[in-house]
Amino acid sequence: MKFENVYIPYGGYWSSPFSRWQGSFANSHPILLAADVTLRALKERQIASDTFDSLVLGMTVPQKHSFFGGPWLAALIGSPAITGPVVSQACATGAQVIASSGMQVEVGGSQAILGIALDRCSNGPHVYYPNPLGTGGRGETEEWVWDNFNFDPYARNAMIQTAENVAKEGGFTTEQQNDMMLLRFSQYQDALKDDGWFHKRFMITPVEVKDASGRKVLATVKDDEGVFPTTKEGLARLKPVLEGGTITFGGQTFPADGNAGMLLTTREKARELSRDAKITVQLIAAGTARAKKGYMAQAPVPAAQRALESAGLAIKDMRAIKTHNPFAVNDLYFCAEMGVKPEAMNHFGSSLIFGHPQGPTGMRLVVELIEELAMVGGGYGLFSGCAAGDTGMACIVKVN
Repeated sequence: MKFENVYIPYGGYWSSPFSRWQGSFANSHPILLAADVTLRALKERQIASDTFDSLVLGMTVPQKHSFFGGPWLAALIGSPAITGPVVSQACATGAQVIASSGMQVEVGGSQAILGIALDRCSNGPHVYYPNPLGTGGRGETEEWVWDNFNFDPYARNAMIQTAENVAKEGGFTTEQQNDMMLLRFSQYQDALKDDGWFHKRFMITPVEVKDASGRKVLATVKDDEGVFPTTKEGLARLKPVLEGGTITFGGQTFPADGNAGMLLTTREKARELSRDAKITVQLIAAGTARAKKGYMAQAPVPAAQRALESAGLAIKDMRAIKTHNPFAVNDLYFCAEMGVKPEAMNHFGSSLIFGHPQGPTGMRLVVELIEELAMVGGGYGLFSGCAAGDTGMACIVKVN
């Protein structure tokens, strides 16, 4: 879909640090945590809570009381008069929140939508499904996070198997994956220089984790938590996870916890709320696609192609590119198919390195994309990523 009337205030977006699962955010309710982060972000950006006329919440892992989703979160951030839906599209959720919010602004159904994407992969729910026809009336159970990572009911394989399928078809070796991982790790180190200068452009930090009373501070998270130190020698020592495969634990991301937010609005409202009125950020297009059965790591390519086609642009027109890449194979395939050099994309890292909390991952990457474009003087930028079910989602933004 192409957009002509959707804008994002420069600075009107943010992300919490991402914390590796079972880390500092493991026991924090993700909606309450997102509310705290959002309130801080709005205050720092001098955006009033009554600015929005709607809210779109993106989350993929159910949590206690999340049945009340959007309305609950809206009330927690001081906007009790607004409401909105919950969007859930696995790893594509953050990008879909942006696209869905953009569509409402585009058609005039809303003037200012707050999109918030959040998830906590840690301590995911253990679900019991009643089945009166089961043996002795016994029901069925599901570990929401773990079981779904490891089994697609349609393709009947684990997510890592989809990446192995792409690696085999493309002839991508473990060594090539290691090289890609080292490059992405090196790029992420650039974001940490000078006391995390790049992250401070958008990240709400530090985040205090408190006990149930709200008085005692249990942990303070200043930046992404749990990123693996990565070396050539360390990667070379790792063996493939699957017998006969190519993908090691070093060639893939890890589940995480966190949240992100973004305001989508009209040109006039964006200019009013922008940190710098000289910088204009516009949502240009979005695209979604599905790869062939069992080849999830290929999906960012057709999604990107659809977004580019909708926008009337080519990959060569993109001044910055970010991808959600749960496996190094994702970027190997993307570069081969799209004609992009590995070092020309994912500056300052990607989810391959800083972790993957599902819902907010894509939104954070779009946030980073906007900031990178602002730093280089503007231009078009592309985000594309894969998601469960062999699907992909892409967004194009323009900064000038």
